[in-house]
Amino acid sequence: MTPQPRPVSADRAEYHDDIIYPDIVPFVLVHLACLAAIWTGVTWGMLALCAGLYLLRMFAVTAGYHRYFSHRSFRTSRAFQFVLAFLAQSTTQKSVMWWASLHRHHHKHSDTEHDVHSPRHRGFWYAHVGWIFDRRYERTDLEAVPDLVKYPELRFLQRYEQVPSIVLAFACWLAFGWAGLVVGFFWSTVLLYHGTFFINSLAHVHGRQRYATGDDSRNNWWLAIITLGEGWHNNHHAYQRSARQGFRWYEVDATYYALLGLRAIGVVRDLGTPPADVVENRRALGRATIERIARQLAERIDRDAIEACLRHLPHIPTHAELEAKFPHLHMPHLPTRAELEAKLPHMPSMDELRAAARRMIPDTPSMDEICARAHEMVAMARLHARGSALSA
Repeated sequence: MTPQPRPVSADRAEYHDDIIYPDIVPFVLVHLACLAAIWTGVTWGMLALCAGLYLLRMFAVTAGYHRYFSHRSFRTSRAFQFVLAFLAQSTTQKSVMWWASLHRHHHKHSDTEHDVHSPRHRGFWYAHVGWIFDRRYERTDLEAVPDLVKYPELRFLQRYEQVPSIVLAFACWLAFGWAGLVVGFFWSTVLLYHGTFFINSLAHVHGRQRYATGDDSRNNWWLAIITLGEGWHNNHHAYQRSARQGFRWYEVDATYYALLGLRAIGVVRDLGTPPADVVENRRALGRATIERIARQLAERIDRDAIEACLRHLPHIPTHAELEAKFPHLHMPHLPTRAELEAKLPHMPSMDELRAAARRMIPDTPSMDEICARAHEMVAMARLHARGSALSA
């Protein structure tokens, strides 16, 4: 039996802020190898090979790594699952298990301090490429991908993750010589790196937000062109189980069109699509998203009070939670919102919070709930901060 890597969570792994030389060697060498085109020369034929390998493997990244292995947004046969995994790993972006586990972690903590690659917290260049050199993300959290671990062929690719890229590189050299290897394989691989990484960086910085998702995901049309549809990133964060990321007819999503073609010939099936209430922005947000947006709004209103509170409380309780925790107090002894406003000067009104929220996020059916929770957070945080100051 093939021994498997020990499951390690990115949050739990021992952290040393240094470079992992073995893991970054392929990444660095692929970039350096592109310079060999000075000696091999560049022809139109080799540029065509580069473009073809880019498109084929970008489809494997978007349909394979992302929409299938990370989000299971469609179904396919075990044979085509292996083909997708093999093609995806020929991009030298590590194993499908590593990629999917890290991506699921990203969605769970998107644009929080726990996110793997958030421009908001670590800056643009760290989100784009710096996180690759971070030892915390070296290993695969197998506990996050139990649906993938059960396949021995995927475990084989996990153990020998560079085999697909070596096979493709050798095939390019065998068929087209050194120019085929350098221009066809290495150039297209570097383009694939940065096309993929732009979604982690640029798609959380530049573009338009149609949906309130509690993070910085954005729709960017030109990123959608070069990544075969991945640029509709805010759409994706609004409904992750969709195989279609261009929700509107005019949002070009080449990966989805290719999946439709594969469905027509029976290769894939059960393509997920966004429900109408999601597309039309009529669906109420989930509790976790409301909590995240409310906290962001509260921090805009009174960051000092919120941060002072969070130093002592990991979670700012609601009135209902306080009632449940301290039933002996009863509501007459628990400060109401009006009482809190009277005790704490300069409390923002609900109208002020709504105005601030509309400047911060797109409209959502949950706007009133977000503002009410943010109001509660600011009040509780100020009360806690005042109590701490008086007891000091």
